[in-house]
Amino acid sequence: MFTGIVESTGTIKDIATKGTNKSFWISSPLSNELKIDQSVSHDGVCLTVEEIKDGAHKVTAIEETLEKTNIGQWLAGHTVNIERCMIMNGRLDGHIVQGHVDTTAVCIDKKDLDGSWEFIFRFPQQFAHLVIEKGSIAVNGTSLTLFNVTGDTFTVAIIPYTYEHTSIGQVEKDTKVNIEFDIIGKYISRMKEVGK
Repeated sequence: MFTGIVESTGTIKDIATKGTNKSFWISSPLSNELKIDQSVSHDGVCLTVEEIKDGAHKVTAIEETLEKTNIGQWLAGHTVNIERCMIMNGRLDGHIVQGHVDTTAVCIDKKDLDGSWEFIFRFPQQFAHLVIEKGSIAVNGTSLTLFNVTGDTFTVAIIPYTYEHTSIGQVEKDTKVNIEFDIIGKYISRMKEVGK
């Protein structure tokens, strides 16, 4: 379980393909603090740490993860958001994030507002019931607040600190991002569905 409050960013150093899987070596300030078998959020995707060496750690994405997220597009030099799992006796500064990506969205506009930035994303319309005005969403693992919600788009505003300390700055028009909808909204939607 995560909070969507990014602890650090990491840089993809090496990528290897074996069968339908892809493994990534990621260098980050947190890599040496991680442990083998630890679950860590990488751009919102929960991946297991397999090896740690020389200030970097290795994770592997299987075929399903590659198909349902933007991980298959990662290249060497790409920056990713990193968050370790939450400590249960700590503060929940963002919102409850599982690290289970629901879908991807595409940036359709990026506006520099001279002190902040606005990003507009288009998502698959089948998820419209999970997107609400002023609700929470995880974009590449970052907890953000939605506004200007339509049937298939939403806008988020980014403050300078978030822009500088997460991977959101490298998102441009047509960039694909990982999206995880609010877990509470998903449970309520499911209860309404099965209660019919």
